[in-house]
Amino acid sequence: MSKIQVEVAYALPDKQFLKPVILPDGACVREAIVESGVLNDFPEIDLPSVRVGIFSKKAVLEQLLNDGDRIEIYRPLTIDPKEARRRRAELPRGS
Repeated sequence: MSKIQVEVAYALPDKQFLKPVILPDGACVREAIVESGVLNDFPEIDLPSVRVGIFSKKAVLEQLLNDGDRIEIYRPLTIDPKEARRRRAELPRGS
């Protein structure tokens, strides 16, 4: 059976995870995440509800992978983007 190699990436502000994984052709995002071991290193990741992407494009856990794909696991937002923009707009401008 043919194999593919992908990378699984997850990042926190102070720690990063990037691991290559070799899987059988026809594997999905979920299989790559589980095989990478990221869930052991970061138990706070809730696989059923986590958002994922492949090269910054939204993906689903059942999505089939291609050789060379980079699976990205996204952290939940800590602040609403509209609120963040409003707060930045209120900051005094530098000279």
